[in-house]
Amino acid sequence: MTIIVCPKCAKKHRADTSKVAAKKKFLVRCKACEHKFVFSLDDSQITQPVTQPVLKPAIHEQPATQIETPASTLGMKTPRKICVTLSKGGVGKTTTAVNLSAGLAMSGYKVLLIDTDTQGQSSFLLGKKPPAGLTELLTGELPPAETIIEARPNLDLLGGGRSLAGAKRIIDKRSFGSEWTLSEALEKIDKGYDYVIIDTSPGWDQLTVNVLFYADEILTPVSLEVLSLHGLAEFIKNLHAIKRYKEIDLKYILPTFLDTRVEQPKDIYRKLQTIYGDNVCTPVRYDEELSKIPSHGKTIFEFHPDGDAAADYGALVRTITGNKNLLLGAPTNPIGTPEVS
Repeated sequence: MTIIVCPKCAKKHRADTSKVAAKKKFLVRCKACEHKFVFSLDDSQITQPVTQPVLKPAIHEQPATQIETPASTLGMKTPRKICVTLSKGGVGKTTTAVNLSAGLAMSGYKVLLIDTDTQGQSSFLLGKKPPAGLTELLTGELPPAETIIEARPNLDLLGGGRSLAGAKRIIDKRSFGSEWTLSEALEKIDKGYDYVIIDTSPGWDQLTVNVLFYADEILTPVSLEVLSLHGLAEFIKNLHAIKRYKEIDLKYILPTFLDTRVEQPKDIYRKLQTIYGDNVCTPVRYDEELSKIPSHGKTIFEFHPDGDAAADYGALVRTITGNKNLLLGAPTNPIGTPEVS
């Protein structure tokens, strides 16, 4: 237990910092004056440790000290945590999150897909109607086993939906460490996966901030139009505020809706390559089949494995894994990549 002193009104607050002691910095809100400030557990002017009386063990009791066993010896994994995000809507975030997750799962990786959008479209694209999901996990209403469902072999789903609006309000009311709410909820769950893919909603809200504090890598789909370029620039500006508190990298920029018959998308793609270099992935070509799959509840690999979109999302899976020779578990077909002249 720690006493946190507001630098504005000098009000003292008790906070249990044991769960988040490993974090470097926090954004805190004083309940008395509503002042928000950043603090570190090493700052003696803001934090005052509360000493607890040390109870001596009885003669026949075992000492309370324990030797921690490394996670690797317990068979626990350290998953790669990738959020698929951009403040602008209509760029293919959910389509990308679902098909990337499906492709990784088909390649033999254990994947958890988390939907943090109030529209709950990840479940819809996979043809699932989960009875519970992320809201119940965040609020503690249900245990993880009752909130996560199997969507495909190797692919588990933690669904979103309208109820997340209430969860956002609960997060916002926390005066201490609200940005770590999602991380705390997933702390004991994600160790069973190779990849955790998080689909986010358009805009910039408290839940999106939670996702960025949880994830280690960012994949940003960018539809090849001028407004999306503007949205990417604004997103990168906002990301700098997050990077003040934790390390997170914008590793992948995925151009979407590339129509090779039109010159403007190709020009924008080349501009992305010039500005962001190797961070730009193989683009996803325009494919009519992508607009059809939601009504069938299938991934692009299931619905149209021979099409351009399946080939391009297959290329994305290879980029993410770093394995150019990776074979997805779909029917084996020659996979080409789009050429932009």
